[in-house]
Amino acid sequence: MADDLASFQAKLQALGRSASKCVGKAMETSAEEICDLARAACPVDDGDLKKSIGWTWGDAPKGSVSIGTVGDNAAMRITIYAGDAKAYYARWVEFGTKAHAIGKGSNSKLKGKSNQTGAQHNGARARPFFFPAYRLGRKRAINRIKRAISKAVKEAAT
Repeated sequence: MADDLASFQAKLQALGRSASKCVGKAMETSAEEICDLARAACPVDDGDLKKSIGWTWGDAPKGSVSIGTVGDNAAMRITIYAGDAKAYYARWVEFGTKAHAIGKGSNSKLKGKSNQTGAQHNGARARPFFFPAYRLGRKRAINRIKRAISKAVKEAAT
């Protein structure tokens, strides 16, 4: 009886190690695939926004837009993001902007002229690249993680 319990506990520990390894690889592959989709769909002006798309274990860099996080604990949490200090406008490209006044005396440029009198900006249409990439890659990522879990269970059972 004690041997059966010890054997069962050993298999559970092996399952934890195997699952972390297999699922971690699947999550990394899926995150990179979603980033590739977002980069392909990203509108390019100077390339800064496209270069800012990435993923990381843990929290996204400050100032970036995040699709969200996958995983509950800090050790197994991936965040996919776009934007950084140089490409701070990621959310404006993704969601667009409505028409708005540009304040008098601001440093904003409107059609190449300094805005000293106050002006109206017509807004910018949304050019989504980030969330469509996530929606396109989500099902494949979920299936890849499910297969990794199955593989980990089979490895631990042997």
